[in-house]
Amino acid sequence: MPKLRYAEALNAALHEEMTLDPAIILFGEDIATYGGIFRVTKGLLEAFGPARVRDTPISEQTLAGMAVGAAMVGLKPVLEIMFADFLPLTLDALINQAAMVPFIWAGQVPMSLVLRTQGGGGSGAGAQHSKTLDSLVAHVPGLKVVTPATPRDAKGLLAAAIGDPNPVVFIEHKLLYNTTGEVPDGRFLLPIGKAEVVRSGNDVSIIANSRMVLESLKAAEQLGADGVSAEVVDLRTLRPLDHETILASVRKTHRAVIVHEGWRTGGIGAEVAALIAEEALDCLDSPIRRVGARDLPIPYSAALEAEVLPSAERIRETVRTLDL
Repeated sequence: MPKLRYAEALNAALHEEMTLDPAIILFGEDIATYGGIFRVTKGLLEAFGPARVRDTPISEQTLAGMAVGAAMVGLKPVLEIMFADFLPLTLDALINQAAMVPFIWAGQVPMSLVLRTQGGGGSGAGAQHSKTLDSLVAHVPGLKVVTPATPRDAKGLLAAAIGDPNPVVFIEHKLLYNTTGEVPDGRFLLPIGKAEVVRSGNDVSIIANSRMVLESLKAAEQLGADGVSAEVVDLRTLRPLDHETILASVRKTHRAVIVHEGWRTGGIGAEVAALIAEEALDCLDSPIRRVGARDLPIPYSAALEAEVLPSAERIRETVRTLDL
């Protein structure tokens, strides 16, 4: 399989899906002429023209409303919100309209919509451009929330999201865009709602999503050198959450450490921890642990930002607190 950057894999998925389905349209800030701030939509304007790939004004609330309206008349909009920090501006359209329309209209009104956005810290972008807000949208029934960690998953899950009849919030981590990995050539889809065991182990389950999967794999490698066999589970999708894969891993290892980049309080890790406590408590040999961002705004300073965000070292230290 060819190796692609994460951004290239997303671009390939968009190109392939737009070639197959003329109902797919793209719009967002700087996505057409410039090709997107992270170059994910590079070349798509030239390939599909301004009727299907459009630059827009800076008005996230308006854009989300446009996407809902376009979906209701049978188009398949893929809207890019430049940073996940601006998701709150879209929430009326997302929560009160996109997520509810299929229920209110008993499935008679289409709502195939993808909102792509870029989240996460680590780039020194400061408090207003570094947040991880995936748990905010994962709280809402009617929305699907996807957070791929690898180029392969990014391509396969974006294709699936575009073809899904339900609204999907597709969150990409900005530090993943230049990561590389093997990606199947041509069109392929991965199932939304299915986690993946990306490293097998016997002593502890490290359950993570997005960039924290990479940090968890680093921690697992370090723990392996110390004689601890860590299994790493990539959630991939936060809603729906793959209960079966999570519980199977914990029942195998008897220990769980949940890692996410969002703030620890109210983060997706709390939901996963509750699931394990409710369904697999008798299997645990140690308390469930969570590793998340410290409950502070994300600093500009690289040194301070590194202290706030989770890391492989913090994951390793947390595993070491367990009864191994």
